[in-house]
Amino acid sequence: MQTSHILEPIADHVWRTHYCWYEPGRVPEPSIEASWERVALAVSKAETHHRDEWRERFRTILHDFRFLPGGRILAGAGTAHHTTLFNCFVTGTLEDSIQGIFNALREAMVTLQAGGGVGVDFSTLRPAGAQAVASAGVASGPVSFMNVWEAANTVLESHNVRRGAMMATLRCDHPDIEAFIDAKMAGGVLPHFNLSVAISDDFMRAVETDNPWPLVFPLGRQPVPVGAEVCERSWSGTAGPQLCLVHRRVPARLIWDKLLAAQLACAEPGVLFIDRINRDNNLWYSEHIATTNPCGEVPLPPYGGCNLGSINLTRFVQDPFAAHPNVDWVGLKAVAGIATRFLDDVHDISLLPLKAQEKTVRASRRIGLGVTGLADMLAMLGLRYGSEASLDLTRALMGTIRDTAYSTSIEIAKEKCAFPEFDKIKYGASPFVLGLSHALQDAIAEHGIRNSHLLAVAPAGAISLLANAVSSGIEPIFAARASRSVRGADGQPVSFEVEDAAVRLYRQLHGADAALPEHLVTLTDISAEEQLRMMSVVQSCVDNAISKTVRLPQGTRPQELELVLLQAWELGLKGCAVYCEGSASA
Repeated sequence: MQTSHILEPIADHVWRTHYCWYEPGRVPEPSIEASWERVALAVSKAETHHRDEWRERFRTILHDFRFLPGGRILAGAGTAHHTTLFNCFVTGTLEDSIQGIFNALREAMVTLQAGGGVGVDFSTLRPAGAQAVASAGVASGPVSFMNVWEAANTVLESHNVRRGAMMATLRCDHPDIEAFIDAKMAGGVLPHFNLSVAISDDFMRAVETDNPWPLVFPLGRQPVPVGAEVCERSWSGTAGPQLCLVHRRVPARLIWDKLLAAQLACAEPGVLFIDRINRDNNLWYSEHIATTNPCGEVPLPPYGGCNLGSINLTRFVQDPFAAHPNVDWVGLKAVAGIATRFLDDVHDISLLPLKAQEKTVRASRRIGLGVTGLADMLAMLGLRYGSEASLDLTRALMGTIRDTAYSTSIEIAKEKCAFPEFDKIKYGASPFVLGLSHALQDAIAEHGIRNSHLLAVAPAGAISLLANAVSSGIEPIFAARASRSVRGADGQPVSFEVEDAAVRLYRQLHGADAALPEHLVTLTDISAEEQLRMMSVVQSCVDNAISKTVRLPQGTRPQELELVLLQAWELGLKGCAVYCEGSASA
């Protein structure tokens, strides 16, 4: 089957197995162009005026992979599939009872079956060994129920091509935090979960000062035990401070060192700087966030959700690898504006698996417009990833996309009204909004804004392969050539030899045997500090969060990893995941 867009073998496989639509007994979509036509038509149906014009604009930005909607959108929009077009969800707050836990599990499985990943905060579950009041038994603790989630997901996934993805989070002051940190140390366990510790500013200060750290849990309606130590904490799922029982005190560094050891051994858990996430949330006045979607780029409240899409930056380089390459700023702004409207329209055509999700998701109309192909773009422009020039350009790129997305959302609000939770005074006082230009702040105050959050940088792994193997998200080029494994239609892995898009283009221009230029660096050439500085620049222009793993060389020592996490906190990141070469990650 020929397509007018020549797809690399892995791109063709990804399209056929993940995104090409067909009904049983009927001919599948003949080309990627047909998929774009289907998606553009479906999304434009949200428009009540000038629908044909918007359909053409949406098709135009999809053409040539300039805008890559999230995989759920590309696979599901305009089909008969009973699936959601949203990538990201967070479960409701887990009620600490058998009925509450298994109701949350049921809701999570319904969401996963519909195609959405889920984040789960297990901090509301009593620690192992605590008395279960209703049954007079003993609680088994959060980690035991994570295994229940894992088993259910394994059964659910057995007949699906899409892998069910989940995030599990536990607070750094939960009494079972050490068991949570060790949960994946055995290797091969909990493969459907990414793990993150929700770390508070107080904990980070306790690590720096080597102070003891209390491990606590809310008393709820239980009386204070005689002679017990108590304290107040703002706990997951609660509106204000809760009276908590101090189970024990341990050196903060004991937990910290255990976390470092686990990350070096198996790359998990990652960390979420949860106080910063809540402090910088545009909806600080109406939400409390305890966890994120599975990859960490969208912190979400209970029952929150977000749909995603990525601008393919490689398509906005004029004269790549020439003496004077340029950025097509006009084209970039145009695509960013149309993509913002596209993602807003997805809200109005998408299934949401649960009624509670409908209420929360519609209240904020969050979207997550991001980028992919950054490293390839930098290489095409003659810039080394991590250099000062690359950071300056990235800041300009992300600032342009941010301002365009916000101005577009304001224009849509004029036409269709602001998101329901919008409060002019409180929204305008959020730190990210205060960092926008005065013109944008004034326009928001006057007209409102359509979406509470507009930007997120996802890993964009599969859709980047679909776009003929551009570098993923804001990650460095992994390697000039590498073997990649993707899931086949039967759920089994299929391996391909993949050449990076920028490398392939350079050799098309200069010959198959041409030596690569010095500025075209791959992951092994880029320090942790350079990766963190790039992450900091991007995060400063993003209102949700970013997903990027800091890659470290084999043999990294705990002290070196500690500096990475401390620098991530000091640079203003909302979280940090690391991978040390040679670790036994699941």
